[in-house]
Amino acid sequence: MAVNGAPIMLPRVVIAGRANVGKSSLFNRLAGRRLALVADSPGLTRDSRETEVRLAGRAVLLADTAGLEEAPAGTLAARMSARAEAIVQRADLVVFVTDARAGVLPRDLELAQWLRRQGRPVMAVTNKAEGRGAAGAAEGWRLGLGEPLAVSAAHGEGIDGLAAAIAARLAPAGEVREAEERALRLAVVGRPNAGKSTLINRLLGEDRLLTGPEPGITRDAVTHSFTGADGTLFALVDTAGLRRRARVGAGAEKLAVSDAIAALRRAEVVALAVDATLGIHDQDLEIGRLIAEEGRAALLVLTKWDAVPARSGVRRAVEERVAASLPQLKGMTILPLSAETGVGMTAFLPAVEEAAEVWNRRVPTASLNRWLAQALARHPPPIAGGRRVQLRYITEAKARPPSFVAFGSRAEATPEEYRRYLVNSLRESFALPGTPIRLTFRNTENPFTTSD
Repeated sequence: MAVNGAPIMLPRVVIAGRANVGKSSLFNRLAGRRLALVADSPGLTRDSRETEVRLAGRAVLLADTAGLEEAPAGTLAARMSARAEAIVQRADLVVFVTDARAGVLPRDLELAQWLRRQGRPVMAVTNKAEGRGAAGAAEGWRLGLGEPLAVSAAHGEGIDGLAAAIAARLAPAGEVREAEERALRLAVVGRPNAGKSTLINRLLGEDRLLTGPEPGITRDAVTHSFTGADGTLFALVDTAGLRRRARVGAGAEKLAVSDAIAALRRAEVVALAVDATLGIHDQDLEIGRLIAEEGRAALLVLTKWDAVPARSGVRRAVEERVAASLPQLKGMTILPLSAETGVGMTAFLPAVEEAAEVWNRRVPTASLNRWLAQALARHPPPIAGGRRVQLRYITEAKARPPSFVAFGSRAEATPEEYRRYLVNSLRESFALPGTPIRLTFRNTENPFTTSD
C-alpha cells in the first residue's frame, strides 16, 4: 500500500493458537478465499502465511501461523513453533483461537499466559462453536483475555461480527488515503529441498521461513512482500517442492503440490531453484516445461553454489541440458548463487526485473513486419499440401508473454519446423530471452490490400 508514493504499513492481525483448532479455516474465511491448506489433521500449517484483506472496511495484513506447541529443541516442530512465536511478537493484534468442542485445555491456558507477557493486544475467539460446540464456547472466559467471540469458520457463523470486532480493536486509520501499489509477482519453485526457503530468507533479510534438511518442510505457498534496493515492490512466493506425480503421496503433500502450481500460475516471473550439488534432473526440466506452458518469464537459479567443487563443469552441463531440453525458454538466465553465504545474491533481483521487462515487452507493428519480410527472404515458407504458404502480415496480439499472430494465405498450414524457425528468429531479433513466445497463424488476406 502507498500514499503519494510512500509505503503504508498495514496493521498485522495474527491468528494463533495450538494445533488443529481451525486457525487456517478461520484465515481462509476472513480472507474470503482458500489460501491456506486445510485438513482434519494437526500440524498441516508450517509457515506463516500473510495476505492483505479488508475486515469491516479496514485494510489489514492477516497472518496464519503454525500451531504453538511444545517440542524437543532442534526438531521441525520446535522450529515451526518458534517461527509462529516470532510472528506473534510482530502483531498489532493477536486473534487467539481455541476449540469449543475440546474446551479450554491446559496448553490453551499456558499460551494465554504467554501471550499476556508479550504485551500485544489479544482477542479470544472460540472456533467450532456450531451445534454441540456452542455449549463449550463460554469456557473461553477461563483464558483471562476478556469476552470470547464464538464462531464457526467451517460454517461461516459469527465471521462478520469477528471482522467488525477486529477492525474496532485496531488503532484508528485516520484520514490517510490508501492506494494499492503494484508488486512484481515472483514465485520460487523447484523440487523438495532445493533451497527455496533459504533463498527467500536471504532476500527478506530474516529467517521468516522454516528451513532444514528435511525435504517437504514447506507445504503452503507463502507470500511475502518486500522492497528491492531500487524501490521495486515484490510479492514473493515460496512454494512446496514439486515432485513427480507418481511420487506425490495422499493428503497434505498432494494439496501442497496443487497449491504450488496455483502460485506459479499467479506469478509473472518464476525462479526455478535447482540444487547445484545434485545437478539438473528430469523433474527440474518438467517444472521448466510447466513454467513455459503457463507462459511465465523464467530464470534458473543454481542454489548451494558454495558447496559445488567443479563449478565450471557443473555449469556447462546445466547449460547444455537446458538448451537441449527447454527450447521454449531459450536464453533463460542461469544464475549460480549461495543463499547461505550470500554469494551471487546481488545479481538475483536485477535478473528477475530484466525477465519481467522482457515478458512485458511490446514490439511495434512496423518493426515486426520489417522483420517478417527479412525472415521470409532468408528462408521462404515451405510448400504444404502442394501449395506454398504465403505469410503477409504479423502483429503482436498481447504481451505477458509476447504473443504474435501471423496472417496470410494458408497460414494455418505452416509446418511446425517453419514455425520454430520464426519463433527463434523473433527471439533473436527482438531480444526476448528466457520467456515463452506464442506465435499463431490465421488464414486471411493482407489487411492493407484493397480491391478495385
